[in-house]
Amino acid sequence: MGLRFQKRIRIFKGLTLNLSKSGTSWTVGGPGASVNLKDGKATGNVGIPGTGISYRERLDVPKHEDLAHGRSLFSGWTVWGCVVLIALILVAVWR
Repeated sequence: MGLRFQKRIRIFKGLTLNLSKSGTSWTVGGPGASVNLKDGKATGNVGIPGTGISYRERLDVPKHEDLAHGRSLFSGWTVWGCVVLIALILVAVWR
């Protein structure tokens, strides 16, 4: 069994520094909607708090259909970035 290490440091409401054996990452957002940034990778998370139901997707990689139609990496990121940003704002206002 391997040794695991994880520590979360809340910088302020909505911004967390995550420390682990494999490195550091940042989480922007909170319960319901967040974006995790680590080593140039972005992962969006949206869920219903308290239910265990959530959806996670990498935001920084193009989808197969985007590559097939010649769309750039940032065309998908812009749409998902807006969706996640709006979700973060709604969660912050709702609380």
